Amino acid sequence: MKVINKSLFLTYLYLLIYILLSSGVILYNKWVLSPKYFNFPFPITLTMIHMGFSGAVAFLLVRVFKVVAPVKMTFEIYATCVIPISAFFASSLWFGNTAYLHISVAFIQMLKALMPVATLIMAVLCGTDKLRWDVFLNMLLVSIGVVISSYGEIHFNVVGTLYQCTGIFAEALRLVLTQVLLQKKGLTLNPITSLYYIAPCSFAFLFVPWYFLEQTRMEVSQIQFNFWIFFSNAVCALALNFSIFLVIGRTGAVTIRVAGVLKDWILIALSTVIFPESAITGLNIIGYAIALCGVVMYNYIKVKDVKASQLPPDSLPERMTKDWRIEKKSSNLYSPDNNTDDVDTSGKVSSMSDVNVVDEEVPLMASSRLSHIGRSQLSSRDA
Repeated sequence: MKVINKSLFLTYLYLLIYILLSSGVILYNKWVLSPKYFNFPFPITLTMIHMGFSGAVAFLLVRVFKVVAPVKMTFEIYATCVIPISAFFASSLWFGNTAYLHISVAFIQMLKALMPVATLIMAVLCGTDKLRWDVFLNMLLVSIGVVISSYGEIHFNVVGTLYQCTGIFAEALRLVLTQVLLQKKGLTLNPITSLYYIAPCSFAFLFVPWYFLEQTRMEVSQIQFNFWIFFSNAVCALALNFSIFLVIGRTGAVTIRVAGVLKDWILIALSTVIFPESAITGLNIIGYAIALCGVVMYNYIKVKDVKASQLPPDSLPERMTKDWRIEKKSSNLYSPDNNTDDVDTSGKVSSMSDVNVVDEEVPLMASSRLSHIGRSQLSSRDA
């Protein structure tokens, strides 16, 4: 019981850290980019700073300090997985940060609640998930709530809305492709090695729009550069990237997006305090209440799926904890340096909609012996 309670506590702790980091980075980016505050209206440049810093830290940890070993990356895997993921990762950050120049944080979070629908659609189109009408209808209910809450938006801006919606679909496709990279290709990528490969490639993708859209404006603008502000902002973004990869590997892309809707409640409230121009109306509250109903119904469906697959009828957080313990034990089979208590390894970790695929993401300080695991090894471990 103590092990279960400790694991459950750690699960809630990781989710809490993700929520705090995500909210903090969003508010920090808005403050830096907004002309009313720090006045650094160059979202691509800010994103490149994040990617450059993340890539540099990952390089030091992999090549210099050798905290983890790089995976055996082939040209085919790099071309078919890393490059597309990097492109959509860079695009989602670019468009999302640009939206801060045009619309409020509160309205951005309302639009982001559409992510579960976008992720489910992309997962079905990419063949990593099957169309389930019960889940889709719940995602539709969440979206209807968002539309209602957005109807009363006072400072509506078409350009900012288009930027944010484009970033949403880029992020949804990135989430799906990330699961393909972590699971179906038989790769073991922890947060460090993920950024080691993805951050530099994302930086390269961002260089092209930066050169044509921001480079000239930066030459003629009076830019105020504060090292500690940009450094602390980059550190927060790096920590957020670590937490995103960890949480996605344990909960699935759709689940983390639905949980993100709950985070948006907190973030919207904070944004109205920090940024007075972000006002909440009664219609906003009603719409988000409807969205929350969709979230609760979605969690109920997930619990029913547990019973249907003959797993213990735990609540969703307890199931997430159990899956994480199974995943950690599976990873330790290839890591003799790590010793943990024995747990049942006969279960399977669920991905987007309970697809029975073992997730190969390992803890941050996993043994450097974990490099590349073939698909045949994955199959033997599922047996």
